[in-house]
Amino acid sequence: MDELTAQRLAKLEQLRERGMDPYPPRVTRTHTAAEVTAIAGSLPGETGESSADPVDIAGRVVARRDMGKATFIDLQDGSGRIQVLLRQNQLGDDLYDALRLIDLGDFIGIHGAPMRTRTGQPTVGARTWTMLAKALHAPPEKYHGLADMELRQRRRYLDLMANEETRRTFTIRSQVVAAVRRFLDARGFLEVETPILQEAAGGAAARPFITHYNALGEDRFLRISLELHLKRLVIGGLDRVYEIGRNFRNEGMSAKHNPEFTMLESYQAYADYTDVARMAEEMASSVAMEVLGRTSVQFRGHEIDLAPPWRRLTLHDALREYGGIDLDQFDTAEKLRPELEGRGLTIHPGLGWGKLVDEAMSHYVEPNLVQPTILLDYPVELSPLAKRKPGNPKLVERFEAFIGGFECGNAYTELNDPVDQRARFEEQLRLREAGDDEVELVDDDFLFALEHGMPPCGGFGMGIDRFVMLLTGQSTIREVILFPQHKTVKE
Repeated sequence: MDELTAQRLAKLEQLRERGMDPYPPRVTRTHTAAEVTAIAGSLPGETGESSADPVDIAGRVVARRDMGKATFIDLQDGSGRIQVLLRQNQLGDDLYDALRLIDLGDFIGIHGAPMRTRTGQPTVGARTWTMLAKALHAPPEKYHGLADMELRQRRRYLDLMANEETRRTFTIRSQVVAAVRRFLDARGFLEVETPILQEAAGGAAARPFITHYNALGEDRFLRISLELHLKRLVIGGLDRVYEIGRNFRNEGMSAKHNPEFTMLESYQAYADYTDVARMAEEMASSVAMEVLGRTSVQFRGHEIDLAPPWRRLTLHDALREYGGIDLDQFDTAEKLRPELEGRGLTIHPGLGWGKLVDEAMSHYVEPNLVQPTILLDYPVELSPLAKRKPGNPKLVERFEAFIGGFECGNAYTELNDPVDQRARFEEQLRLREAGDDEVELVDDDFLFALEHGMPPCGGFGMGIDRFVMLLTGQSTIREVILFPQHKTVKE
């Protein structure tokens, strides 16, 4: 135990000796700091403590200034900060002397009246005070905050305590999720919940986390996607559904990737990917306007405008424009692989043509798509759940939405042909046997459901974390996830 913690423990015992419970079971609180600030701000000029009705406030001690027989304390709650004036002649000698037992980080309650000081500062003139929770450790240093990024993420409670920008980021995140819900609810979508523990990890090409279900004696997978269960609901007759939930992928971590992340997925019967594209751009701009009051955001040195319409560009045209690669000439893996390797790209030997196209697109195209762009028409190998594009069986009706140089949305005209779907799954198995361990796995129950008939359908997925990155100007996904994953450190 360090010396400062020992001192705080000693103060805790002194509180008890005085008959003051350092952790009382309840608190009287009538107003927030913001509400009292508004009341005090409306008072004329300098006022005394008795000029307004008394209030009860509570919060964390974040600053203290001792001035002999008067002490100023700043209290902070979720609404903001308010100054408190504690005077010996108001509190009495014993209660004023007990102020020495208050440390930064403690939570206290104040009963007093709103007032304004000579400088016009909104203040509460205390008539009594109560300890609500004695902190045994000091808060992060006031002026420099908490600067170490990994420490801020591991101990997010300290980050929130010290950094106003962090509190703002996660307030915006919450508002974004609520705004997305309102947008979809207003359009007749039904919010649903689907299983996190699944018998088959389908709906995406990713490695799953595996756990064991003791009661059943069987392994289960943490879901990698929301897709296949939401499609089951469309098959069952729910024409418009969506879910906002966690996905889990047993993959690497980067500025854009966290093993658990939040996705929105929506499915709309009797729609295709062009309908979904319009909805996606309307949703993004609508949410930005609701949360930020504008459709433009600053991100990585760029001003990005989310207002529709967004640029439409086919993947073929994008590779030709940004990479100088004509896929009509490099239309097989045998042709495309040496071309990419000759440009210095490291290519896994087991990748098929579709994955090679994806590698080229990630390297040459994605970083250039800063302004919102709908990238259309992908290789069928990359999209085993999407409907083929009429007139070109090598492509499917799929788009990805790119903003700020990375992908934040994905959509299909959903494949509803059960025979074609089964054949796609079988092809994915062949790719897996050839060495590609990130492929779509067979879900037999989904195939059985699809055989009962699914209406034409447009599906959309959006990474909530990445969208919040854009709206808050954060450069890494960990800064918009309250508790991101880190390697365990033994202390």
